[in-house]
Amino acid sequence: MSDAPQTDVSRPSALPTAKLLQRPTLPLVDQDSNEYLDAIEEEWNKKVDVDVDTLVDGMVDLVSLAMIGDKDKFRIAQESFQAQCRAESMIRAAHSLLSTIHSMKLLLLLSDEAQIANRRDVELRSVQAENEDAQKKVAILLNELLGSRSLEIP
Repeated sequence: MSDAPQTDVSRPSALPTAKLLQRPTLPLVDQDSNEYLDAIEEEWNKKVDVDVDTLVDGMVDLVSLAMIGDKDKFRIAQESFQAQCRAESMIRAAHSLLSTIHSMKLLLLLSDEAQIANRRDVELRSVQAENEDAQKKVAILLNELLGSRSLEIP
């Protein structure tokens, strides 16, 4: 009876380390903010492009399926099924676009307010500088106009 009793309980043991599907990861530290934001923007642009293309292709297919002509019941059923499948893919694309829009709204609302304030301040300084230049030009033109009239009065 020196044999240990046999049970179906698992016995933990060290598992070999596996390196399946490991992709090289880019350290986020090496990527500056502008590159990161450009990559995110490009990713969203691609997603929006795919969804819009799906909607456009779906509309083209639905219009081509809606052609009037002599059709038997099988052909009508087949076109109905195709239209239903295309409509479902268009609905998924529309939901994806709505989700993207919602994400963009949240990003805008929750984004860095300092950046928005900096942009506002830069624009304000630019407009104020343009305003001052316009006031100086108006003053010069007004002086020239009033100066020429004062010479004509006597």
